Amino acid sequence: MAHITINQYLQQVYEAIDTRDGASCAELVSFKHPHVANPRLQMASPEEKCQQVLEPPYDEMFAAHLRCTYAVGNHDFVEAYKCQTVIVQYLLWFVAAVQCITDTGDCLGCEILKYWAKKLILAISLTKDSFNYVYNKEEHWALPVMYAVALDLRVFANNADQQLVKKGKSKVGDMLEKAAELLMSCFRVCASDTRAGIEDSKKWGMLFLVNQLFKIYFKVCFHLNTLCLCKFSFSLSFHMSYYFSEEYLSFAFEHCHRMSQKNKRMILIYLLPVKMLLGHMPTIELLKKYHLMQFAEVTKAVSEGNLLLLTEALAKHETFFIRCAFTQRVKLPLSLDAFLVALRLMQVEDVDLDEVQCILANLIYMGHIKGYISHQHQKLVVSKQNPFPPLSTVC
Repeated sequence: MAHITINQYLQQVYEAIDTRDGASCAELVSFKHPHVANPRLQMASPEEKCQQVLEPPYDEMFAAHLRCTYAVGNHDFVEAYKCQTVIVQYLLWFVAAVQCITDTGDCLGCEILKYWAKKLILAISLTKDSFNYVYNKEEHWALPVMYAVALDLRVFANNADQQLVKKGKSKVGDMLEKAAELLMSCFRVCASDTRAGIEDSKKWGMLFLVNQLFKIYFKVCFHLNTLCLCKFSFSLSFHMSYYFSEEYLSFAFEHCHRMSQKNKRMILIYLLPVKMLLGHMPTIELLKKYHLMQFAEVTKAVSEGNLLLLTEALAKHETFFIRCAFTQRVKLPLSLDAFLVALRLMQVEDVDLDEVQCILANLIYMGHIKGYISHQHQKLVVSKQNPFPPLSTVC
């Protein structure tokens, strides 16, 4: 495969499409396959070659793929992302055009789809009735192709993002967000497949697309700080349902391939806190095996109920936990009663909570404390980042 000619490659593509071999077709359009390293296939203008062998819309799809291999060979991931979007868009148009043929409605009022529908009928020489049968029974064969191109779209969007940010031409996450919009279009196409039986339905593709979207959103939100697990705008039940589900995380860990140590470690990063919340502490052996010793001191502190040790452990490994979206520089609540007790320990007896609040309010106003008073909860909420600035910085 590393030394085949462009004609040999296109012939393999033609045979995969003709026999509706989704797995082979997916390999031939995937950047996980070794053909992408073949210099003979890295072409800046492969359109004429593709048109000689493949029918529309496959000629345009695979021409874009070959242009993409050329761009990657030149380390131009911005161009590679553009080529990959063309592939995904043609795949979407193809599916939408098929729906246009099989639907009895007015084809969503889209002239582009009507054009593609007519072109498809001519290309494959099928009547509407026979094409309807092919669509309902066999159209899902292309799902592996969608998986391959969707995954590469996300990867190239991430690489393009990094290149553009380094050049100062884009903000972090811009390309990933555009990729997410395109993947959502794929998701809607899969979700709208109501005519085929469940065994032939494109709805099977929804789970894969959701996983790709989650990977994009987690990366984007890490940079933008718009969706951290410690944000208080979401209820605890929301987090428990979608992020801290012991049942599903445990299932994922237990069924993950034993050789996939990296994936098992990633699952454990989120499973361990859930287990600890439920009172199940990890062993040192487990933490050592998966290189997660950042949890060792946290486990010891939780087991002993030692708040000071827990605070020190979280501070020591703050970068790791922030990267994993467990913590960020959040505001920590302190009970007003604690200040009252502290004052009485200093033999200041003639104070009550109202006076404590007055003292704290003045200290906040003067800049000696970074935070605010929550009257509803009777707490002083202070910033974790330098909550008590040095006197030299506020005087």
